[in-house]
Amino acid sequence: MIYCVEDERNIRELLVYTLETTGFHAKGLTDGNELWEALKKEIPELILLDIMLPGEDGYRILEKLKSASATRDVPVIMVTAKEAEYDKVRGLEGGADDYITKPFGMMEFVARVKAVLRRCGQKSSEDKMLGCGEISVFVKKHEVRCRGIKVELTRKEFELLQYLLENKGIVLTRNQILCRIWGYDFDGETRTVDVHVRTLRQKLGEEGNLIETVRGVGYRIGG
Repeated sequence: MIYCVEDERNIRELLVYTLETTGFHAKGLTDGNELWEALKKEIPELILLDIMLPGEDGYRILEKLKSASATRDVPVIMVTAKEAEYDKVRGLEGGADDYITKPFGMMEFVARVKAVLRRCGQKSSEDKMLGCGEISVFVKKHEVRCRGIKVELTRKEFELLQYLLENKGIVLTRNQILCRIWGYDFDGETRTVDVHVRTLRQKLGEEGNLIETVRGVGYRIGG
């Protein structure tokens, strides 16, 4: 998923259309408020960010993205009409991965998007990161951080959180969780899942509320 944060409707729709027709999934957002709401539901692969936005400008949004554990590793391309070298330097030093000046050709635009995703994909392959809200899970390091603070989990709690995040927004039944985390031959009852979810929520503090109980079915995160 790629988020396109652009307040000009024509440009926003053109960017989304171009990305969709070249094989990407994209969503258009008009300002920072819509971006923050979208991030609660899904962390994208890439954010295209205009600078001149109503409310928070792109620089302020970029600063907040890079200071939050869940989004600091999400690549950002600044897309703007500002051509001054100062503006470009400010964006790149603020953590942007690229800077595209309007107007630009769509072929160049897609090529720049692919290049950033390729570079960031190579870096992220060192340690896959999953996230939701202020929860960040670094799979290879087997590390969980909540609001930037490291959280100690048991192996099963970690695997449970990872499984939920890998299926963000999807309701997983207790049996699905049992089969995935404990194996098909596990003799315990589904109550085991409930106990682990409860302790996981407690360890995650306020962010534990992101794990939702779907009555009579199971659990999901980021629904």
